[in-house]
Amino acid sequence: MATEAQVLDALRAIIDPDFGKDIVSLGFIKNLAIDSGRVAFDVELTTPACPVKDQFRSEAESLVAALEGVDEVAVNMTSQPRAPRQAPEQSGLQGVRSLIAVSSCKGGVGKSTVAAGLARVLAQRGHKIGLLDADIYGPSIPTLFDLHPGGVKADKDNMMIPAEVDGLKIMSFGFLMGRDPAVMRGPMVANYMQQLLHKVAWGDLDILVMDLPPGTGDVQLTICQSVQLDGAVIVSTPQALSLVDVEKGIIMFDKVSVPVLGMIENMAYFVCDDCDKKHYVFGQGTESLTERYGIDILAQLPLSPAEYGRSFDTPVDSEGLRAAADAVVRAIGKSSHERVEKPEVEFDASRIKLTWSDGSVTEVGNFDLRTACRCALCVDEMTGEQKLKQEDVAATVMPQEINTIGNYAIQVTWSDGHSSGLASYQVIRKVAGEPSGV
Repeated sequence: MATEAQVLDALRAIIDPDFGKDIVSLGFIKNLAIDSGRVAFDVELTTPACPVKDQFRSEAESLVAALEGVDEVAVNMTSQPRAPRQAPEQSGLQGVRSLIAVSSCKGGVGKSTVAAGLARVLAQRGHKIGLLDADIYGPSIPTLFDLHPGGVKADKDNMMIPAEVDGLKIMSFGFLMGRDPAVMRGPMVANYMQQLLHKVAWGDLDILVMDLPPGTGDVQLTICQSVQLDGAVIVSTPQALSLVDVEKGIIMFDKVSVPVLGMIENMAYFVCDDCDKKHYVFGQGTESLTERYGIDILAQLPLSPAEYGRSFDTPVDSEGLRAAADAVVRAIGKSSHERVEKPEVEFDASRIKLTWSDGSVTEVGNFDLRTACRCALCVDEMTGEQKLKQEDVAATVMPQEINTIGNYAIQVTWSDGHSSGLASYQVIRKVAGEPSGV
């Protein structure tokens, strides 16, 4: 008969691809029981929508079954218990396990289409998914799903009943207004937004995808401060005008303590019909956006009518969207399990000093970091060439203020007035001459 130690040692061979650790060390193995030749245990994942769930189950069964004295293996795949959501007692969000926002700070980048695609892919996999269109002035979801005219019904508790398309629950302000424009001022918008946030009968959901309006104004802040968001996904095209606004979105979410799960590059390229070559319409640059902003690029989606289809009234058959959905779900799980580490930051007239939790120190010269800025004002977005010249920066430049952004970057307000760039920890370590993965 196999022992508990032997079973756990065998399961250590399963490495979680997001954390880089084995599932035993991560505490995923629960309720291990051994009865003669039968071994049973739970694998408790961070989210029920985990895309590697089936892979983990298969590997666990094979590894344990290979042990001497094991005749039967029973693996039960579960997920971590949902923490109580901070919301009014009668809020429709009480049964929502994970609430993520899909955001863009610039319109026209395909945010609503991406949000709808992600929700549809996850719903088709059998997960309990909701899609909330929070754009009061320009709701797009009714058009994407061909739900005109909409209309809304209420249940006995006066909660709005969401529309449903192939198992996906959908709510939009466009259902209330139809095709009429929303001509209203701030207080009315705030009132309607509270209704959309709390007066929808979602029931139990694994994930509620919230399509935020573009920008970083009152509506976005009201949403972020009124509900407990588990994370935000930023959608952008890889062009200068859009990427300038990406930083604004990252900073906004940090100010309201919402973790940024990563970015989806939409319309990043198109594939030529004749040569199957990828053409990067807005340029590729010479560096990754991960290095520049310190957040992960979850997926790159092409500029292609076939990628999304004209509407979502048919099943989504898109390799790009499926990969994006996998990346988003894994980012949700990783974010819920990680501890945000922010270094202690000091600066003086010559250098910036970061002290990490393990006691290690990174120091970088003020002039070196200022001239290494990779923001859209300092770098040509199409070529990646540095536009900022060293001779244009005073040797005495120094920080006036430094704010940490999430667990990936700092924002520096420099003495020459420049404050638009984020310096990721990867960039700081590179400029300081350290390996970026330290």
